[in-house]
Amino acid sequence: MTGDNLIEQPETLLPAEPEVIEALRRTGSTDLASVVAAHPTSSLAWAVLADAAHLEGRTIESYAFARVGYHRGLDALRKAGWRGQGPVRWTHEPNRGVLRALYGLRRSAREIGENDEFDRLTTFLNDADQTVISRIEQETITPDGYRANDPAPPTEAFFIRGEN
Repeated sequence: MTGDNLIEQPETLLPAEPEVIEALRRTGSTDLASVVAAHPTSSLAWAVLADAAHLEGRTIESYAFARVGYHRGLDALRKAGWRGQGPVRWTHEPNRGVLRALYGLRRSAREIGENDEFDRLTTFLNDADQTVISRIEQETITPDGYRANDPAPPTEAFFIRGEN
């Protein structure tokens, strides 16, 4: 038999979350919990909260927030047709919340010595998208915990220039 792998899994594409992104854009880093409370099923909201906690040195809280984002992400992936394997590409922007939650959980797992979990999550991320770990690690984190190319930086990050 020649040709493409006939058992290759289709790419999973999560739905967009414009209301979550808008809420994150309107919310400063000190009030991210309100976005999570309003959108508790959003992996993106949990991942941003985990990143903010991590930046503040709150490793256990970051781990817990990322863990919830991971589980919410698994729910969303399954709802979108994912069967436990197959590509979940970073290039599809709505997938980034779950991938960031997985990455945040992986990062915190290493920091608290959960090496088996770190290895398992590394495999999971690499199986989902070979580029995701390096892409996330190349992003710049701003002082308030948001990544420079985050789809939802805080509103205080915007400057309005012009005349009255």
